[in-house]
Amino acid sequence: MNKYKVAVYAICKNEAHFVDRWMDSMCEADEIYVTDTGSSDDTVQKLRNRGAIVNEINLKPWRFDVARNISLSFVSKDIDICVCTDLDEVLEPGWRMLIENVWTAQTTRLKYMYTWSFNSDNTPGVTFWYEKIHQRKDFRWIHPVHEVLHYYGTKPDIYAIEGKIQLNHYPDPAKSRGQYLELLEMSVIEDPEDDRNVHYLGREYMFYEMWDKCIETLKRHLQMPKASWRDERAASMRYIARAYKAKNSYKESTSWLYRAIAEAPYLREPYVEMAQLAYIERDWLRVYYMVEETLKIKEKPTTYINEASSWNETIYDLGAVSCYELGLYEKSLQYAEIAAQMSPLNQRLKRNFELIRQKVLNG
Repeated sequence: MNKYKVAVYAICKNEAHFVDRWMDSMCEADEIYVTDTGSSDDTVQKLRNRGAIVNEINLKPWRFDVARNISLSFVSKDIDICVCTDLDEVLEPGWRMLIENVWTAQTTRLKYMYTWSFNSDNTPGVTFWYEKIHQRKDFRWIHPVHEVLHYYGTKPDIYAIEGKIQLNHYPDPAKSRGQYLELLEMSVIEDPEDDRNVHYLGREYMFYEMWDKCIETLKRHLQMPKASWRDERAASMRYIARAYKAKNSYKESTSWLYRAIAEAPYLREPYVEMAQLAYIERDWLRVYYMVEETLKIKEKPTTYINEASSWNETIYDLGAVSCYELGLYEKSLQYAEIAAQMSPLNQRLKRNFELIRQKVLNG
């Protein structure tokens, strides 16, 4: 018999193609609540046909935090544990039992594993801890976008942790993130001292190829007193370096990547980006050095700041090319073989492996 009453809640719009998969994944809950924000397809009917409790709203101006708070308000007050997901996400079976096994009367929320993206061979790419499972009372969402749960209760905020709970993200590639920039600018105006949102805003300017704004905003992030998390600081430095590279300022880009390495020498990402920059400059010795330094780091971080390219075939591909150019053919072959094995459908990597193999065989 279940010890707690568990509900899933979500917001959605025009996601009919995800309904069946999502409902199958969430069926371990006692109740499933969905707040539809203006679908023009048959999302609402499909959800209701599958047993979801659906409320329809029209929210203008749009904010993710307000939408999620409205969706949470529809959840019955007698629910003990709330699980917030989106319709493009899937919880792996058995999640309900895993929650109940670690939840106590003192628990306020729970950390679990989230795979945000997958590699080409369907292995997990960017994976990190997530915390959108929480008690029904004393929580609200804050920030217009990249919203987070804020606890306002009077008792201690106590986390449970269960790494066996796995939530997987399978996004719609056609879905636009066009509203993110405006909402992030609003977030920073509303709370200018929130270093996390300033970092996100600078990153968003990078996505939009607004290079000067990207550089200016991320430099501001690095100067903020609360910006002390080294992983995020190193990411800001890497994004600044990307912006300078896009502006063909390779010297500045190199300088910022060295700063990123110094800031977080335990992360692969700065070394990989330096190797990629050196590849463009055909500085093969620097590429090779960065590849070797990257591969000394064995532990993949469990935060959102990790790049798939630091843990897939990319670094071995760079190693193969740099070693070949340096005349280290045996080492080049080793790297090329690993790269081809990690991405078996990549024909370029297969051709490179064969070319290098022939070079080694023929002396």
